[in-house]
Amino acid sequence: MKIGMVLYPTFGGSGVVGTELGKALAAKGHEVHFITYSQPVRLGSFRENIFYHEVAVSDYPLFDFQPYETELASKMVDVVKYEKLDVLHVHYAIPHASAAFMATQILKSQGINIPFVTTLHGTDITLVGRDPSFEPVITFCINQSDAVTAVSESLKASTYEHFQITREIHVIPNFIVPSEENEDFSKHMRNKYACEGERIVCHVSNFRKVKRVEDVLLVFAKVNKEIPSKLILVGDGPDRYHCERLCRELDLCDKVIFLGKLRNTAQVLEIADVFLLPSETESFGLAALEAMAVGVPVISSNTGGIPEVNIHGFSGYLSNVGDVENMAKNMISLLQPDQLPTFKVNAKERARVFDLEKILPMYEKIYSDLIKN
Repeated sequence: MKIGMVLYPTFGGSGVVGTELGKALAAKGHEVHFITYSQPVRLGSFRENIFYHEVAVSDYPLFDFQPYETELASKMVDVVKYEKLDVLHVHYAIPHASAAFMATQILKSQGINIPFVTTLHGTDITLVGRDPSFEPVITFCINQSDAVTAVSESLKASTYEHFQITREIHVIPNFIVPSEENEDFSKHMRNKYACEGERIVCHVSNFRKVKRVEDVLLVFAKVNKEIPSKLILVGDGPDRYHCERLCRELDLCDKVIFLGKLRNTAQVLEIADVFLLPSETESFGLAALEAMAVGVPVISSNTGGIPEVNIHGFSGYLSNVGDVENMAKNMISLLQPDQLPTFKVNAKERARVFDLEKILPMYEKIYSDLIKN
């Protein structure tokens, strides 16, 4: 199959999933064409069956805001026509689904019929999508999609609750991509960041309010009083300044490491003992799954799709949003020498449910069914 993959090329979950999906499809012999405004951060080097088409965003003085959606639609038309694509797969509803609809209508007027799949990832539905200025367009474009997928049962339920959706939504969860662990490197890096006997707590996010990163610091402050530990924060965003200030107020600057954005978070996760995710809402919790995949148990909130990933008392613990006391209590319990090894094994076992080899055929079936019809 020839597949057009449309996504945000950034560190966010939808971009990571879309990129890794495309790479996996290409490895199975499908031809994958990425269409976006810059090269996806996870795309990597030269690979067989992978092509990248950059959407050139014009800088015309008439526009206060550049019409990316229109330029994206035009690029999709061009790639479909000249690369003879079989299907388009757009990740994140805004503005990719609407651009795909526009592109398919233009192509239809030229005698070319191509189906498009829309994958809903989270804030396109749970946050941005509820804005009245977006809702009519999102509803229309989801219903006009030839197939719709969501990354969790929770997100599927939210979509039906908040939008007048007439399409069937298929739940295809996010997945993990196996990576080779380098024990010598991990041991070396762990010794760089933590002293003998110290535990390492890790958090990865885009530092937006919805991630409640300040709660990460509040939980860590309580845990550190009981268990010598270090906190490694990966990512960046609007709330980073507030976190740095809170770190100073809590007198934790010698215990907290801000690493900023990293392309490969697995190398950091591999040296951690526990992953902390206190988010206000998560449609799935990809960061938690990536931690579990390398044997790191998760302390998290119980919101959205997280309970579909992190099993309370098995791969980690769940708490109510904002319950810093309970999260700290659970982490202290989990980090005990007689508990942590079991939770590490369980975390890896749970992550295998979301192995790429199990998820990839679900997407392939959707593509092939649409092409046949």
